[in-house]
Amino acid sequence: MLEPDPRYTLIYGPNASGKTSVLEALAYLGRGKSFRGSQTSNLIRHGEQAFLLFGRVEMGGRPVGVGVRNSREGLEVRIDGENEPGAAALAAALPLQVIDPAVHHLVSGGPDERRRFLDWIAFHVEPGYLELWRRFRRTLKQRNAALKNPAERSGLAAWDEEFVVLGEQVDGTRRRALQAALAALESQGVALLESQVGFEYSAGWSADKSLAEALADNAERDGLLGSTQAGPHRADLRLSCEERQARRLVSRGQQKLLASAMILAAAETAQTVLEQPLLLLLDDPAAELDRQSLARLMERVDALGCQVIATSLEATALSFPQPPAVFHVERGDLRRA
Repeated sequence: MLEPDPRYTLIYGPNASGKTSVLEALAYLGRGKSFRGSQTSNLIRHGEQAFLLFGRVEMGGRPVGVGVRNSREGLEVRIDGENEPGAAALAAALPLQVIDPAVHHLVSGGPDERRRFLDWIAFHVEPGYLELWRRFRRTLKQRNAALKNPAERSGLAAWDEEFVVLGEQVDGTRRRALQAALAALESQGVALLESQVGFEYSAGWSADKSLAEALADNAERDGLLGSTQAGPHRADLRLSCEERQARRLVSRGQQKLLASAMILAAAETAQTVLEQPLLLLLDDPAAELDRQSLARLMERVDALGCQVIATSLEATALSFPQPPAVFHVERGDLRRA
């Protein structure tokens, strides 16, 4: 059992000892999925039908139980003894962010990574965004189904009208979320990279046209491909470092620093709105960073004021402003050090 410190907890041990698995379990309690992209079937012990996680979080000044059961039949969530639908309840009960060795994909990966990043901020700072996004996704699915089936294309105009209304609302909400986070994004970027960083939102259609006009222009192509080519599901957050495109011209270590700055800025923004500290999981933060870069990262983590649970190979690899609770893990056995 892990009983973390309210501020800093360190879990250390050799490679493949189970450190990341501990963080993965914690993240699952706040996301309902693996931050490593693991399939549910790979998380269930051989011979078992499901896995169960349980933890306690503080909500409204009191401890609340959070439970997750996942199997091939789907995710089951319980908050404070009550069944809750889906992972959104987990995100509200245990808001968290993760910086892991693959965090650079936020910079170097495809637009879907950065859309999820923006949507996380919007979920926490814009009330009602989750339901709006779900309605838009349903409409997009229906529109794509009509495009694929010639017999249903007569009803496409009705879907287009709803698609435009919801799509523009999603776009506007994302823009407000980005604006709310922009100062933190820029300041965290400067602190970690020691250079100016830029963030430009791309809506998913031409900036000089409305969404309705973009749909009309793409009508023939949409029909040929059987899918919608313009809309907020095609949006991106374009990143730059000293006016260069970050995903192409920044080194792997710099990409990690920029992505970490984005994660810290998202957490900072959400903390301000929620008026509560978030949980920040750091999986081997020293990987691919030199000593000075790691020191800058840990300084920014400390300034954030959130609860931190970090992993490392050695007990002395990371510097904390106060003594952390220390746990050692080896061959899956977690013990207080």
